[in-house]
Amino acid sequence: MRLARIGAPGAEVPVAFGSDDQWHDVSRVIDDVRPDTLMTDWTTHDVTAMPVINPARFGPPVASIGKIVCIGLNYSDHARETGATPPAEPIVFLKAPDTVVGPNDDVLIPKTSVKTDWEIELAVVMGGQARYLESPADAMQLVAGYTISNDLSERAFQLERGGQWDKGKNCETFNPLGPWFVTADEIADPQELTLRLYVNGTIRQEGSTADMIFGIDYLVWYLSQFMTLYPGDIINTGTPAGVALGQDDDVFLRPGYVMELEIAGLGTQRQSCISA
Repeated sequence: MRLARIGAPGAEVPVAFGSDDQWHDVSRVIDDVRPDTLMTDWTTHDVTAMPVINPARFGPPVASIGKIVCIGLNYSDHARETGATPPAEPIVFLKAPDTVVGPNDDVLIPKTSVKTDWEIELAVVMGGQARYLESPADAMQLVAGYTISNDLSERAFQLERGGQWDKGKNCETFNPLGPWFVTADEIADPQELTLRLYVNGTIRQEGSTADMIFGIDYLVWYLSQFMTLYPGDIINTGTPAGVALGQDDDVFLRPGYVMELEIAGLGTQRQSCISA
């Protein structure tokens, strides 16, 4: 099932994409796409019998997100372009849920920013609780589905100001999410998805989830050894090569720039950059 939330910020309506290729208001079944409704059995509901709703603004596809766990340097080509050694274990940091905005909402370039950067990522949405899993084989049954994340970063804040990466990762609007949440059963192999990101019409990132250093099942298992993952938690699984940090010229984001992102089967995003 393909689920989304359509409407003005704070007033989104849960919708599902029907076999008639239209979005339908499913609020008679669930009052929102949130942690306790992610695993709803849609086989017992005729979505096409529910009211059609025309998509205006897509909000974040999941409400009431618990935490966003991000994985750094999870593509070998991205590690190389940043001059880093591929990690022996996943690099983990957290992003606050209040960084999340809709997939086509404006991105704010922070005051004093000179190195705001893009990162297209496959986002894993947890549907079950993962706590001290025995092996990666136990992981995938706990995944509710997938969506697109733009894990924006301010590299000067992140890498040149001391302390932890959090300063460069948690600026407002720094996690556009969506446009929709696709349940796990709709994706035949999440490790065979093509990712692309364009800036001002120029392709900057093109890769495949097949090139992850640590796969989704391993990441869920690994994280469960250090923290409990709950339904509604998001894992940003890393980005392929092509970020601004790895370019020879200064292509960091500026007000007026436009980003476009796509992952096979998960839709597209489009964000305009404006000054904070």
